[in-house]
Amino acid sequence: MLVRVRAAGINGLDWKVRSGYVRDAFPLQLPAVLGIELAGVVEAVGPGASRFHVGDRVMGGIGGLGAYADVVAVAEANLSKTPDALDDVQAAALPVAAVAAWQSLHHAGPIRAGQRILIHGAAGGLGGFAVQYAKRLGAEVYATASTDHLEYVRSLGADHVIDYRTQRFEDVAHDIDLVLDYVGGEVLDRSWQVLTPAGAIVGTSSPDILARTPPGRRGLWFMNKPDAALLERLAAEVAAGQLTSKVSEVVGFDDIPAAIERNRTDARIGKVVADYAR
Repeated sequence: MLVRVRAAGINGLDWKVRSGYVRDAFPLQLPAVLGIELAGVVEAVGPGASRFHVGDRVMGGIGGLGAYADVVAVAEANLSKTPDALDDVQAAALPVAAVAAWQSLHHAGPIRAGQRILIHGAAGGLGGFAVQYAKRLGAEVYATASTDHLEYVRSLGADHVIDYRTQRFEDVAHDIDLVLDYVGGEVLDRSWQVLTPAGAIVGTSSPDILARTPPGRRGLWFMNKPDAALLERLAAEVAAGQLTSKVSEVVGFDDIPAAIERNRTDARIGKVVADYAR
């Protein structure tokens, strides 16, 4: 289908692709248009597409790059109906964060009540959803965040909130069954010591996690995959107020490059979204 984009979420993958940080995991044919999630309106329907019609409001991760454009061709299977209760900016904040947080939480295996889960980057888009999902499943949640974002992370349900600016998480978190690493770098390297012998780290920010996994440890690289049915369910929960989704900044289309750079350098709550009507 051809979708006219009304809003697009800005993600960490944007600056990582732009800088070449993930060039081995995401080989590109240049020039490339960035952007991996959108909300908009169906402008045209191609052969074989039957779930949506021209004029329908849709949202989704597009299964590749290219959302920072006026119109984008998207496989119908990647798209969900936008709930009436959500505007396009709210909808564009969900396809990657809400779905990837759920998928990464379950990537190492089923979650059991009582498990200890450490979430790095808990105030961000993925982290905020992951905290909520883990608590729903009965986990004991440890979460790292910056000083200004501690109360927000507590409000999501985290049991132990660690200020990474003033505390070392390894002094607080012990016997962790699962680490969700949405930060990468030296945070990944320091996280092995907090795991139980059978524990695992699922990383979204370190493509070389397998090479950096010590002998006898379990490290898993996670890449998001669009899941329209899951997105539809989670978006309905956001629309009903059952899940918290935070948009911390809304920018115009011309401000996307600067917003991508701020996403690289500044810790922030939730998501940044580009509103094409601005």
